[in-house]
Amino acid sequence: MASKFFLLALLALSASHALASDPGQLQDFCVADKTSQVFVNGFACKDPKTAVVEDFYFSGLHMAGNTSNKQGSIVTAVNVAQIAGLNTLGVSLARVDYAPYGQNPPHLHPRATEILTVLEGSLYVGFVTSNPENKLFSKVLNKGDVFVFPQGLIHFQFNIENNEAIAIAALSSKNPGVITIANAVFGSKQTISDDILAKAFQVDKNIVDHIQAQF
Repeated sequence: MASKFFLLALLALSASHALASDPGQLQDFCVADKTSQVFVNGFACKDPKTAVVEDFYFSGLHMAGNTSNKQGSIVTAVNVAQIAGLNTLGVSLARVDYAPYGQNPPHLHPRATEILTVLEGSLYVGFVTSNPENKLFSKVLNKGDVFVFPQGLIHFQFNIENNEAIAIAALSSKNPGVITIANAVFGSKQTISDDILAKAFQVDKNIVDHIQAQF
């Protein structure tokens, strides 16, 4: 009886592991059909016979983005929204441009691990582990250096020099998603009650109201 129970538990564990991971490719590619009315976890595939080379192509990462904003950075994403052929392939790319002393503010990717390579300049980067440790792993990166931000963890990049910086990031999802912490907490639609935020951050409500007004 015990051996049967163990076998059933093992089968259940194996099944749950299979369901929790991305499905394997069952065909060469699955170009996203963005006109489809079928709701799936991602995008439905269009007929492979109608695929064209442009479904697998993007041009533009050679051009610097406009960093004239409050954060002093801009992300040029290349995911399934830009390349339909990335659908189901589990990978995407982004170029990040930084103004002098600009930053890519604390944010997370709910569906992807990120690996960042510095092409120009020097960046102070880091990520924070989950509760209860909340340990900061941080380092100054120079041209050619690479750093990994694990999936779902809050991370950031800051240009420490009075020169522009450039980085390329690869992400382990066709659609990694991004949650910028300040925007989500202080700029949500509808706004989170200032009573809740004041208690969470241990500050006066007037401070919360002031920060919310920035978003």
